[in-house]
Amino acid sequence: MTALVLGPLLRFVGERTATVWVEVDHPGEVRVFDDEHGLDAAARTFTVHGHHYAIVEIDGLEPGSETPYSVAVGDEIVWPDPKTRFPASRIRTLDPEHRVKLSFGSCRRSPDSTNQHGLDALAAYAHRLADAAAAGSDEHWPNVLLMVGDQVYADELSDEMRAFIRSRRDPDEPPVGELADFEDYTHLYQLAWREDPAVRWLLSTVPTLTIFDDHDIRDDWNTSHSWRQEMWSQSWWRARIVGGIGSYWIYQHLGNLSARERAADPIYKAVREASDSGGDAGKILDEFAEQADKEPATTRWSYAHDLNGSRLVVVDSRCSRLLTPERRGMLDDLEFQWLDEQCQGDVDHLLIASSLPYLLPRAIHHAEAWNEAMAEGAWGPRAARLGEKIRQAADLEHWAAFEKSFRAVAEDVVAVGRGERGRPPATISFLSGDIHYSYLARVTEPRTQSVISQIVCSPLRNPLIGKFRMANVVAGSHATGWPFRLLAKMSKVPKPPLKWHRTKGPWFDNAICTVELSGRDCHVRWESPSSETALTELGRADIR
Repeated sequence: MTALVLGPLLRFVGERTATVWVEVDHPGEVRVFDDEHGLDAAARTFTVHGHHYAIVEIDGLEPGSETPYSVAVGDEIVWPDPKTRFPASRIRTLDPEHRVKLSFGSCRRSPDSTNQHGLDALAAYAHRLADAAAAGSDEHWPNVLLMVGDQVYADELSDEMRAFIRSRRDPDEPPVGELADFEDYTHLYQLAWREDPAVRWLLSTVPTLTIFDDHDIRDDWNTSHSWRQEMWSQSWWRARIVGGIGSYWIYQHLGNLSARERAADPIYKAVREASDSGGDAGKILDEFAEQADKEPATTRWSYAHDLNGSRLVVVDSRCSRLLTPERRGMLDDLEFQWLDEQCQGDVDHLLIASSLPYLLPRAIHHAEAWNEAMAEGAWGPRAARLGEKIRQAADLEHWAAFEKSFRAVAEDVVAVGRGERGRPPATISFLSGDIHYSYLARVTEPRTQSVISQIVCSPLRNPLIGKFRMANVVAGSHATGWPFRLLAKMSKVPKPPLKWHRTKGPWFDNAICTVELSGRDCHVRWESPSSETALTELGRADIR
């Protein structure tokens, strides 16, 4: 029986460096190697709650190179699977003289026996890349696969996940129908990233970056201060939030970082030291996860990477929220200061990824802004209580529902676009998911030297049902915007600092989007699975 539980996952890759993540079934040394190309890197596992993980850091690769690799645990070669139909997994480093292709999406329900969520865009994308590799073509190959939220669903479970829970505890024990702890999360990640051979191969051979959204933890996570109070009053919540954040740190966050950033992480150092001495670092990670939830300013989940003259900034818009009885912000003060520092010019393109769309359809934007004012007392205490109930029931907690945060980000991107922070980028693009449909919106005012756009791609595999589709079609029409703007104005919500309109979409299909950057040009393409192994184009746009 193979020692490989999950992976390998190819995570952050630079011009000369790469990161390979694995979960194995016993402690030991994990090697990533290829004798023909002189690749040989290794790392000892670390242990958390009886699970064993390794992050193998590779250096000394050539820019723009392709290196096949195998994985061994001790003396056993565990990857590639000898029965696979897919090509060898390869590490493709950034080529500073080449274009950058970034594919992204969000909201992917795990494979399940019922297949009720339709065709998987990620699986179809994997088959397309495998076919291209077999033909010796790199036409479609991305430099980065960015998953912008809801990689796993901790509160909407498949039959397979429910069966696992029944094997561990009484299914009527709270939280009913949801994950309860770290162990549940480990199985959920295995279902998401191991069960489909195509997706498992894709994650082994395309560099992947991620950021969480609410379903990675729980629906409506950190909607408001009152939501947090309600959750912490539940006897089961501590184990759930600690398990969710701790597992995210292992399965997603660590691989987003460069080797230097990981080395500077005090929790990673403490976990490694505990494991190197033969211990289990579960308690260390649990204490960290609880603090990260209760004191979000102590932890940064956001990160940034330079990509061949462009800059990708990935913003945590969930765990780092400022939620107190006195103040409400999409980001706490330290997080916003960090984002402000990342919003600089002197790059060809600035990409700002946030799980939640920054620019929503105008009617939804105004509705959320009005609801925030209502919940904060603009119409009195009784209306405030009603506004909070509506906020949670209708998921009114995007950037528009944090008006001061929305305005602050607008000031930043306009300053960058006007050349006040260095040479203005050709484009400034927000990359987002969450809302289960895809579109392109463009800022029309104020005018800047940069084209400012919102690119949304969602879902990878979890489409909206009919009535919700229709509601969003109606909300996206021009005629529905002014009544909600009037309500917002009556609640003393200032006029938005930007004007924008949708230029492509909406598309409600399962989909994946690719952004291609070449010099000062930026092209976008959305594709949807037409079969289990093929993608069909939904739309495309030349942003600049």
